[in-house]
Amino acid sequence: MDSRLKANDAVLFIDRKGRRYLKILRPGKKILIRGEMLPEDMIGVEEGSRVKFSTGEAFLVLRPTYADLIPHLPRSSQVIYPKDTGPLLVWGDVFPGATVIEGGTGAGALTIALLRAVGKEGRVISYELREDFADAARKNVAAFFGDAPNWTLKVRDLYTGFDETGVDRMFLDLAEPGRALAVAAHALRPGAVLVCYVPTAMQLKETVDALQARSDFGEIESFETLLRHWQVKGMSVRPHFRMIAHSAFIIVSRRLVPNTANPPEVFTSNNSEANGIDPESDEPAD
Repeated sequence: MDSRLKANDAVLFIDRKGRRYLKILRPGKKILIRGEMLPEDMIGVEEGSRVKFSTGEAFLVLRPTYADLIPHLPRSSQVIYPKDTGPLLVWGDVFPGATVIEGGTGAGALTIALLRAVGKEGRVISYELREDFADAARKNVAAFFGDAPNWTLKVRDLYTGFDETGVDRMFLDLAEPGRALAVAAHALRPGAVLVCYVPTAMQLKETVDALQARSDFGEIESFETLLRHWQVKGMSVRPHFRMIAHSAFIIVSRRLVPNTANPPEVFTSNNSEANGIDPESDEPAD
């Protein structure tokens, strides 16, 4: 990526108080933030520069990172925030060249992250029931990711089944992911990873119970992520008073070869043991 800005780039304008304004450099359309500026005046400016608007107020200009972009993403539904996106991609083991199904697109925040992770050789197939959400995702992917010929968006009810089989990874951001396990199992290859994202404890229990009741899913683990920023100004080093705490639960499981001869066995990972901690003790395991 060239350090110099070009037409149709997404740009953050940051004022002296750290307030951020996300704009797109669309030729012919003035940029308005307590003053005005022509996008043409920004073309060729290097990231990290400071520019002045018509009122004389100066702003730092940078292309947004993914973490910058998501809180400012145009949306009519809740987005998956960056603190969860990282764990979703890592625990979901998304890799370049993977074929990934996304169930529920919302504003397209996770879609953008998945497209970046699978690369040009991978595929992302999104299923969305609501046309207004699908339309918002299309616009956001086009504006903030760009051309995505390896992305397919299908507006339909995924509970009726997926068209694809042999899929590597699947992410379900639904109210009742447990209802989709049969169609998910049909679409996923053995060994694939299924990740469910649910906001409430009851949804967590219902989803895990549904996974445990089947012999074709196992290695189930559930967790949430908490993010706390710190202020570092001179001798003032302390956590911020406001914290991004609970947003949703992440449930990860693996697609298994079904055991048809015996009742379902529960294969559940012990997170503490996996991290070298004895669950019966506060001391590290030997």
